[in-house]
Amino acid sequence: MSPLPADLAARLKRTADGLVAAIVQQHDTGEVLMLGWMDDEALERTLTTGRATYWSRSRGEYWVKGATSGHHQHVREVRLDCDGDALLVKVDQVGAACHTGERTCFDADLLELR
Repeated sequence: MSPLPADLAARLKRTADGLVAAIVQQHDTGEVLMLGWMDDEALERTLTTGRATYWSRSRGEYWVKGATSGHHQHVREVRLDCDGDALLVKVDQVGAACHTGERTCFDADLLELR
């Protein structure tokens, strides 16, 4: 796999362990589905294959969303935020996005405003 283009790599502000937060959103409804983490390799794989690829912090390996579950994310576009420290990945989600089997990872708890 070829490295990220130098101009893009230079704009990324990574965590101490080399990761950038990737917020995943359903492209047509705007529904926020999940948060994943990408390093340069995961982002390059995502951009070149059109399949959402993340770095698993718990397993210490790359994973392509849907490779084992069948719940694929077909990438429609990727945007870099103004600070370079977060990505917005707009996808066509097939099946559940959350590892719990739910459509989104953000439907478990609604926190009350105080």
